[in-house]
Amino acid sequence: MKVIEVFASIQGEGRYIGRPSVFIRLAGCNLRCSWCDTKYAFTGGKELSVEELVYEVNRLNLSLVCITGGEPMLQIEQLRELVGKLQDVGHEVVVETNGTLYDEWVFDAADCVSMDMKPPSSGEESDIGILKKLKKKDQVKIVVAGDEDFEFAKDILKKTSVEVILQPVDGANMSYIAEKVTKEGVDVRVLPQLHKLIGVR
Repeated sequence: MKVIEVFASIQGEGRYIGRPSVFIRLAGCNLRCSWCDTKYAFTGGKELSVEELVYEVNRLNLSLVCITGGEPMLQIEQLRELVGKLQDVGHEVVVETNGTLYDEWVFDAADCVSMDMKPPSSGEESDIGILKKLKKKDQVKIVVAGDEDFEFAKDILKKTSVEVILQPVDGANMSYIAEKVTKEGVDVRVLPQLHKLIGVR
């Protein structure tokens, strides 16, 4: 697999926020979001086998594993194998995706599919049809940069029963999101990007 990095840190986003996790960042992405903070994962990467990745994960000795990118679904055949082998040795596996590519096996097998629905400010679009394939174990994350993104998030809420998490595009608009959801009674979870607040990867 084309891999950018494997490292241990604190999960900074979503329902697993605050948990120690191993991150496998895969190379390659089919989108170019305007505010992307991992542009270094667009290209390049080191070739590692699934067995080498499992070895690296086990060496870091944490139960939670987050496979991120880039866009992991671009390496679908090896992704299936990686998810399965990590689970075989007892790991809980989260697969992050931008909501443009679907694979039934991965979506069923992953302990959690974390789908980033792309709002207007990203300049990109996710597939609403894929959103409807998510299950209760999964989650949707939406970056909110302003009013248009917030209205987009409210519309997504009407189309899914899975947990929806809103996060700021940067720390500056956290209070804006909090005020909007409380004023309008929107049933979502509002979370910062914890890893950025505490200064870890």
